[in-house]
Amino acid sequence: MAEPINIGKAIHDELLRQERTVAWLARKLGTNRMACYRIFDSYSIDTLLLERISIILNFDFFILYSNRLNNKNDMWQMCYT
Repeated sequence: MAEPINIGKAIHDELLRQERTVAWLARKLGTNRMACYRIFDSYSIDTLLLERISIILNFDFFILYSNRLNNKNDMWQMCYT
């Protein structure tokens, strides 16, 4: 089985790539920095929260999951068709 997507790390990496601070993200989310650090430590996240973060950072984090599903579908078709 493939290793799970570390969505919290992906969010943190994108935040750093954009040279934004945790305080900035916390303000945009209407929360505090500690809540953001909990997000960064998570392998799973509520979809509404992920949507909000995607909009704030202008990055489609859902594509990380879609790409994985598309790859699995391709492999299934190669094996079973």
